[in-house]
Order: sequence, then C-alpha cells, then structure tokens
Amino acid sequence: MSTKSPEVSRRRLPRALSRPEQAAKDLREQIISGELQPGQPLREEEYAKGYEISRNTVREAFQLLAHEGLVEHIPYRGVHIRRLGAADIRALYRTRQLIEPLGLQAVLADPEAQSELRAKVDEAVAAAERDDWQEVGTADIEFHRILIKACNSPHLSAMFEQLLAELRLAFLQLSDSRQLHRPYLDRNRALLERIEAGDTDDLAAELADYLETAEHDVLRDLDPES
Repeated sequence: MSTKSPEVSRRRLPRALSRPEQAAKDLREQIISGELQPGQPLREEEYAKGYEISRNTVREAFQLLAHEGLVEHIPYRGVHIRRLGAADIRALYRTRQLIEPLGLQAVLADPEAQSELRAKVDEAVAAAERDDWQEVGTADIEFHRILIKACNSPHLSAMFEQLLAELRLAFLQLSDSRQLHRPYLDRNRALLERIEAGDTDDLAAELADYLETAEHDVLRDLDPES
C-alpha cells in the first residue's frame, strides 16, 4: 500500500468549532470516507496551506486525532494514519455491542430514519453490482451511522464518529473487501426488513450476532502487518 502523501486541496472549514477542531473533523471525515489510508503520512505544511491555517493549528488538530487513536507520531517519520491491531478491533466491536442496540430501539420509532436505512441498503447493492466494494463499505458505515443518529444524542453521535473512523481503517487493512462486505448486503437488508415490519422478537440478539460475526470476519482477514 502506498504511503505517498496526497495533494491537499483547498477546503473551506465550518465555523461552528475551533480551528483545530474544524480541521480534525474534516480529517476524520476523510478517514471515514476512505480518502486517507492506514499508514499514510500527514504533512503539516501541506494541510496548513490546504486549510489556510497555521502549522501550529494543524499540529493541534493532529493531537486531537492522536487522542482519538486515529493518527500516531512515528519518531523521525512524522504523523501517520494509524494501523489497527487485533486488540483495537476487539475494543471497537465491544463498544459497538454496547452502543448500537440504543440506535436499534430509536430507529424502530423513526420512519424517516428507516427510509434513510433503505436508501443505504439500495446504494450498497448498486455499488456491489459495479464491483465497487469500498463504496459498499461506505454504505455499510452510513447504515450504522443512521442507527445512532436516530438516538438524537449529539454526545453519542460524536463518540460513534470516532468508532466509524476506526472501522474504516480496519476495513482498509483487509486483504479482500469483497469477501468481507458481500454477506452484509443481505444481513443489512434482513435487519432493515425486520425493523420496517416492527418485528422486535429477538431483534437485539440478531444485531448482537451480526456484530459478533463482523468482528470475527474482520479479525480473520486483518493484514498481518497490523
């Protein structure tokens, strides 16, 4: 996998947060979308120019992301996007097992969220037909993001954003994204159909099995360099 630093385009940052928080938020979104890869270097000078902020501000943004476990400082090599190990994956899925049942309950009472979930299921199927498995992974991430958004809790959503960024890093370290994502096309559809039907019998248990199986699948295929 190439670790060449990407060209940083000029990006307008939102004003609601401090400048370091704005930059960290944008970088986090780039991780979630797969624009930034595990092991990829982040150059202070390039992001300072691209965001039109000082290098000190960029450094603060990197520190925020390091606190979240998304980047790391490697001596004599600078800041890089983190590569996750097996222990990181296990911790990630333990947290998902605690948080996502809350979203499951919330979305049962939210028809608009159910429509959004349906759109993501359809997007994933269309991406699979194009053989675009990174986009399938994106649709899967968005599916679970919608579950948590339905809780209407800014604190919970903020916590989950970090988990989603870590999840994308895990996906990007796998040797065969098609093998990972294909079974979850059907599992996401089946979960959604039960939600739409209001079928709550053992629904939480189904989600727990879903996440346990996903953890096993990710660990099975994790890049040995991790």
